[in-house]
Amino acid sequence: MSNQETPQATPAEGRQAVGAARRRGPFRVGERVQLTDEKGRMNTITLERGGAFHTHRGFLNHDDLIGQPDGSVAVNNIGQQYQALRPLLSDFVLSMPRGAAVVYPKDAGQIVTMADIFPGARVVEAGVGSGALSISLLRAVGDMGYLHSFERREEFADIARGNVETIFGGPHPAWQISLGDFQDEVVKAEAPGSVDRVVLDMLAPWECLDAVATVLAPGGVWINYVATATQLSRTAEAIRADGRFTEPDAWESMVRGWHLEGLAVRPNHRMVGHTGFLLVTRRLADGVDGLALKKRAKTEFTEEDMNAWTPASVGERPYSDRKLRRAARDAMAGTQVEDPEEPTAGE
Repeated sequence: MSNQETPQATPAEGRQAVGAARRRGPFRVGERVQLTDEKGRMNTITLERGGAFHTHRGFLNHDDLIGQPDGSVAVNNIGQQYQALRPLLSDFVLSMPRGAAVVYPKDAGQIVTMADIFPGARVVEAGVGSGALSISLLRAVGDMGYLHSFERREEFADIARGNVETIFGGPHPAWQISLGDFQDEVVKAEAPGSVDRVVLDMLAPWECLDAVATVLAPGGVWINYVATATQLSRTAEAIRADGRFTEPDAWESMVRGWHLEGLAVRPNHRMVGHTGFLLVTRRLADGVDGLALKKRAKTEFTEEDMNAWTPASVGERPYSDRKLRRAARDAMAGTQVEDPEEPTAGE
């Protein structure tokens, strides 16, 4: 390992908490508010002075919500009631502007926990997509932590930046985002052995073995999110063959809700099934040989196997530039929220 000193998190001086004040107090202009009607139907609106939420059953003036406390009940012009709440992270992720598919809350929670993302941790991630996982990672590392995200496409970076700034109420002090290929850029940006955790959500994590092994500290955790069994297999075999990491573990999670009404308590007919696989391993100290599994079958890949790992074969969808530009505009439009200190109607 290099003798270079591991960078430390930026001192508290000059860094202020982001998002906490904006998650408390009355509703403000520019905030998103989740409205639930008497039938359980939900809509998310962005508050504007003089604005109105229209449905086939009348309209609700935004001014009736601005300045009201979180958890209020508002009444529209014909008497229909709406429960008004700030959206939770899970609500925001599933409704925010996006270019690529988001990492679902069930998987983001697993990543934060199983990769042991702790307050103050130094974390690098790729690819960013629409920023859903970045938001969860930033909440976990906190204002005094460090998250460096790498994204190949500028349009995705713009969407992610807008979504992150929307939910935190501005730029997060622990976050920076860079354009380029992870395996090329991370070794330029991060000192050897300076990173606590690596989180990869990309098509070919096995191409990043050397880069991860260079920047990840001994004992550090590397977690991968992949969509298909072929990606999972190749990543696991590449990690085993490399020898600088522990034996990888892999799993998936599925979430099934329950119907609760009196004595009618039963599983819902629908569930959030397979979204992706998670694979985790840890960096060994330099010069240490990992423990080999006993009675392992010999594994070889044919040319046909290798062709199964192309972007088209694993179902990666192309995204039009027009769609990405529109999603980026929508994401940035949600970043304008009144300052918490500014007086609002009803205060």
